[in-house]
Amino acid sequence: MITAMDPCPCGSGKAFSACCERYISGREPAPTAEALMRARYSSYATGRIDFIEKTHSASTRAEGFNRESAEKWARESEWKGLHIMATKGGGERDNEGAVSFVAVFAHGGQEQHHEEIATFRKEAGVWMFVDGDTPRRETFVKTGPDIGRNDPCHCGSKKKFKKCHGREA
Repeated sequence: MITAMDPCPCGSGKAFSACCERYISGREPAPTAEALMRARYSSYATGRIDFIEKTHSASTRAEGFNRESAEKWARESEWKGLHIMATKGGGERDNEGAVSFVAVFAHGGQEQHHEEIATFRKEAGVWMFVDGDTPRRETFVKTGPDIGRNDPCHCGSKKKFKKCHGREA
């Protein structure tokens, strides 16, 4: 059980009471999409699923928030950290925003990394979670010619590729 003075699970470095707990308890609304994302992670880490359900947008809640599944996941996981990768919009004056993050947890004894781009929207002036999507990985497509074994090495060593970097292949 986490106490008010313990470090916040979201990884901010602040005490839980000075960070996410004030949003989870309902004392204050999250001022930004990132603050809401951090509080939602901390809600899972502390098993306070009411906040997760309450901060789903009306449209997502209507689509079927599975409270039982969320409680089970929170209870059966060991929450190890949250890494915010990027944010787009989601500031105090914005109405929409996105937060790219990696949540680290162990489930069934195996560490897992959940990567997501979460979208948020203000509803009646309060930030709400709308949806999450898995980030797309860019495929590397080679556009130049292949280096031949007897061509000069690309590093500028004046050696043949096969005698320089070709050995690594």
